[in-house]
Amino acid sequence: MLVFGMAQGAVAASFAVSGVSFKVSADKLVGDGFVQLVGVDQGSGAAHPVAVSGFRGAVLDNFCQSVLLRSVPVVGDITLVMVSAGPGGMAATDLVIGVAGLSGDLTLVNPQLGVDAARLDRGPVKGAAGSFGLQADRATIVGLRQTSWSTSAQTIRLKNIDLSLRKGDQGCF
Repeated sequence: MLVFGMAQGAVAASFAVSGVSFKVSADKLVGDGFVQLVGVDQGSGAAHPVAVSGFRGAVLDNFCQSVLLRSVPVVGDITLVMVSAGPGGMAATDLVIGVAGLSGDLTLVNPQLGVDAARLDRGPVKGAAGSFGLQADRATIVGLRQTSWSTSAQTIRLKNIDLSLRKGDQGCF
């Protein structure tokens, strides 16, 4: 069902790579209803501190996601790569990401920093009372390079998806 839904262009999705981080790159991300707070992703017996980033809606140009799978029996290291090239290659609603690291050029429209995370009201997620949060009407990141532990969304659409397996470490960046 998941593969069929993805082929049709939209699917309710929740992806978490247990114990393995993954990389995402895009020429540009434009996200509306942006919130960010500090959290912890649990998985595979380990806890990972993350910047939880949420968007009511997000569109990414020239989207790439990759995960390195080490020591696969018989073949060794393999990189699973998903690419949706072009403008609007990936779009999502109620997108929530457990971010381990991120780089790029960020612009925030109408930002509020230092908001109590339990009172965040612009995005799809809130945090614990008394913890730090930020929010903005819109976030734009040019030259996005991101390492994450988890991603969930109400819907994710990948235009003209190209999924491949590559020998060795041949990720998005």
